[in-house]
Amino acid sequence: MGDRRKLAYLDALGVDAYVPRSGRPVEEVAVEVPPVPIATAATAPPLGTVSNLDWDALRVQVSACTLCELHATRTQTVFGVGNPRARWMFIGEAPGVEEDKQGEPFVGRAGQLLNSMLKALGFRRDDVFIANVLKCRPPGNRDPKPDEARSCRGYLDRQIELVSPLLIVAVGRIAAQNLLATDSALARLRGQVHALGERRWPLIVTYHPAYLLRSPGEKRKAWQDLVFARQVFRRLEAGEPVLT
Repeated sequence: MGDRRKLAYLDALGVDAYVPRSGRPVEEVAVEVPPVPIATAATAPPLGTVSNLDWDALRVQVSACTLCELHATRTQTVFGVGNPRARWMFIGEAPGVEEDKQGEPFVGRAGQLLNSMLKALGFRRDDVFIANVLKCRPPGNRDPKPDEARSCRGYLDRQIELVSPLLIVAVGRIAAQNLLATDSALARLRGQVHALGERRWPLIVTYHPAYLLRSPGEKRKAWQDLVFARQVFRRLEAGEPVLT
């Protein structure tokens, strides 16, 4: 990753980068990709005929969903956005107030920070696909309930199948725990490649932008995660195994 992108990322996060007299920034993080441990999680079964739907039919079914109580309080569903054949897929936990209003994931301040992170890595927002564990906003922005996540899981699984990404990034603790069916702390899930579902989609875990806005001291760790993700992605591009 080029030095300019590193500096752009750190600047977007509000992290100072030391630049020596040579004018070249010092590498903030030296991250190697070791033989990675695997955390395997089973996915929930698809909802009815969801596993056979194309993008348009899936969007229609999501918009009409009444499988859990959240349909009664939503303004609209938040389906997902981006390149439907993206090589990177980012999955958060649930829509917030602004997402519920606009019908798009990761808007507002957290979305702006995510966009800056993507830009520093050389991506535009529409280069990747962005989705959430839930398609409807939980009242008060509370954590998703287990039954709500189960109700939406078939939709998300189908989105993953349709996108068929090389790498999935779980954004935040709630998303990671739901996707991997674990109660492990985010700190224990970072820095490794997890195998998601029967297809064993490679997945890594990082912090949610909203958390980084509240806890700026963790921004350097988020940078480590993205450096690690980039290295894993390059191995995947080269056809190298990242899961054993």
